Amino acid sequence: MYAVTPAVEAGWRSLLEHVSEDAGVPLSYLSYPAPQPLELLWRRADLGAVFMCGYPVALELAPVVPIAAPIPLAEWARGRAVYRTNLIVRRDSPYEKLEDTFGARAGYTVAHSQSGFNAFRHHLLRYRRPDRQALYASMTGNLIAARGVLDAVTNGHIDIGPLDAYWHLLLEHAAPEVTRGVRVLASTELTPIPTFVASAGADASIVAALRAAFAAAATRPWFASCRELLQLAGFAHVSAADYALYLDWDREAKAAGYPLPA
Repeated sequence: MYAVTPAVEAGWRSLLEHVSEDAGVPLSYLSYPAPQPLELLWRRADLGAVFMCGYPVALELAPVVPIAAPIPLAEWARGRAVYRTNLIVRRDSPYEKLEDTFGARAGYTVAHSQSGFNAFRHHLLRYRRPDRQALYASMTGNLIAARGVLDAVTNGHIDIGPLDAYWHLLLEHAAPEVTRGVRVLASTELTPIPTFVASAGADASIVAALRAAFAAAATRPWFASCRELLQLAGFAHVSAADYALYLDWDREAKAAGYPLPA
């Protein structure tokens, strides 16, 4: 999910190897690049520490237990395990505010994504009126991942799209040339960030050991090599209840007759 470049993926692998060692829980690293379906990964019975978006956690798309969520090394995170969605447009586009994009072309990742779908839909809901039920001329779905949104905006396939702000931060730091062609027009409110999860059937002692190792990671000598590369201040404990807000947003949108961003 957050392996934005090969170097960043190597950083995550190193971090997980250290956490595994500190916890005394052997973990085998599995590279799982997009566009492979995350739903299949999350449903595996042998998950030890795998990133999962909070919206599918709340939707119970897979039997998992949250372990720890990253605290982005960003001013907007304010030392908390939160993130937001950046609504991006091409840098050379004429848009100055979100309302300027209404009537243009937009897109989203997948319907179970918080940053790429639910947050975008929730943010747009306030702009709908009885005489303006659809805000955009077209809405392209199934862009799959954050990179799909970035590429669709960059190549002109869509005019505006939702981008996970932590993913955006990581890529700006690791490969600024890739994000140079876009700019942030608006951002959604801060909400709980995706979390590392284990399979629900994992032994309680394993989950506890991993939680403790993640919580202590920022104090360990090895963490210094991960801090800048992963734009990471540390980790915080989270539970499934922390993501219940996402179900409220889903119910609110559907009650308003807005099941999909439009």
